[in-house]
Amino acid sequence: MPHLFEPLTIKDITLRNRIGVSPMCMYSYLDGFSNDWQVVHLGARAVGGAGLIIAEATAVDPIGRITPYDVGIWSDAHIEPLSRVTRVIKENGAVAGIQIAHAGRKAGSRRPWDIGKPRHPDELPSWQGVGPSPIAFSDEYAVPHELSVDEIHQIQDSFRAAAARALTAGFEWLEIHAAHGYLLHSFYSPVSNQRSDEYGGSFENRIRFLLETVRAVREVWDERLPLTVRISGTDWVDGGWSVDDSVELARRLKTEGVDLIDCSSGGGAAQAKVPVGPGYQVPISEAVRHGADIPTATVGLITAPEQADEIIRSERADLVLLGREMLRDPYWALHAAQALKQPAPVPPQYLRAF
Repeated sequence: MPHLFEPLTIKDITLRNRIGVSPMCMYSYLDGFSNDWQVVHLGARAVGGAGLIIAEATAVDPIGRITPYDVGIWSDAHIEPLSRVTRVIKENGAVAGIQIAHAGRKAGSRRPWDIGKPRHPDELPSWQGVGPSPIAFSDEYAVPHELSVDEIHQIQDSFRAAAARALTAGFEWLEIHAAHGYLLHSFYSPVSNQRSDEYGGSFENRIRFLLETVRAVREVWDERLPLTVRISGTDWVDGGWSVDDSVELARRLKTEGVDLIDCSSGGGAAQAKVPVGPGYQVPISEAVRHGADIPTATVGLITAPEQADEIIRSERADLVLLGREMLRDPYWALHAAQALKQPAPVPPQYLRAF
């Protein structure tokens, strides 16, 4: 029976444990360039013992940024700064992952801590987002530009180019962001997609953008390395995307060569009532894992070592990703190993403290 500190091997990559740092936006960059903040932030969590470190949503296009301060990978000039991130992660025993993303109709927003404040003189103005249909996420967002088929293909080319750059930068785990109301999720969800062409209407049409994007990425991503997709397992609204839909999508993604589904939820419907609580998204991971026979990662208010270990031992997920808890404690994995009486990858410089 697997447990939290048993290594996990996918393709040619082995994680030292089943603990990962979930991609979390820091909104701390100019013109998309990674910087010392990202090196220190992610490097500290590699030192802290996690097996996988996934760099935050990294924009494949300037208009695909959530805010003007997102990190990006739309230019070859972004490769070298990101290579500093992969180097520090690997040097400290973790696997370097990256999430490539396009914010779609939720792009051009402000940083969470800037909402409600006067706009800074140096802050770029918001720009119009894009989506499957001209439907705003909420009253606080602009109506997005409805993408043409040619524009859809251009964005898929951007995902392909971003994946190639990620490989050059030294990342060994790639996640395509298709969750949280961002572009790829907005296409497969009936909440936001009201198209009548080959990218809208039926289930097969609504998932077409994502499946084609996966195919485009696979053209350049090393077959020896894991390719994963983050999905929103449910929209949490009647008539929206469901867990059953996610199971079927995962089956299709598996046939396209996807190695793991990262199961999150929500973000696509502003009116959704999400039943937030400890481990509230674990049932989604469990359903996808068993229903589609594919490895999964789970996220969402996982805080205690015993809780994370039980998820793995009960085969509800193959990997546990932590977000806010990793912000509170970069050394969560080392502390979890102590609590569960498992060997811990403590750096020799820190042995006196552990």
